[in-house]
Amino acid sequence: MTHLTLASFLAQYGYLAVFVGCLLEGEAILLLAGFAAHQGYLSVTVVTLVAFCGGTLGDQAYFLVGRKWGKHLLDRVEWIRAKAPAVNRLLLKHDAGLIFSVRFLYGIRIAGPVVIGMSEVSARRFLTFNVLGAAVWAVVVTGAGYLFGESMKSVFAEFGHYEGLGAIGLVVVMLVIGIAHRAAARRKAQP
Repeated sequence: MTHLTLASFLAQYGYLAVFVGCLLEGEAILLLAGFAAHQGYLSVTVVTLVAFCGGTLGDQAYFLVGRKWGKHLLDRVEWIRAKAPAVNRLLLKHDAGLIFSVRFLYGIRIAGPVVIGMSEVSARRFLTFNVLGAAVWAVVVTGAGYLFGESMKSVFAEFGHYEGLGAIGLVVVMLVIGIAHRAAARRKAQP
């Protein structure tokens, strides 16, 4: 039986986790991947490219779901219905800006592309600004995780033998914060 280390786990599943995470919301997993890249477990270039692909494909899929089944989802899914008025207000004022920045806007990361898919925005226009937004998002969020790793360099130098435990602890803390944030947003959206 082989011993699974953090390094072997990340080498085997790290990029897949980044891709799947970025198909969904992705910020926490991407920050962690940037941090792992700084620690030498992953390539920062590959993490950024995988995040770009996952983020682009995820939002394109949500847009197409909105285009095809948006009205049905609006009738049946409360959290999408709750976000639709805010997305539509932003869409009327700044459609390109909204498409570009939707992945940076907490609370409408998934509902935004679905609602935009229900609008008159063309698939080509959405694709153009989605690709640009995903490129910037992938670089910024991966870079933030990488810079966090750089800022923690001196801490890890003193506690290097606890690096694996620290990385696992960081993952747990990020997941707990993400879950708590999502639960609070859902409670707020419920009437």
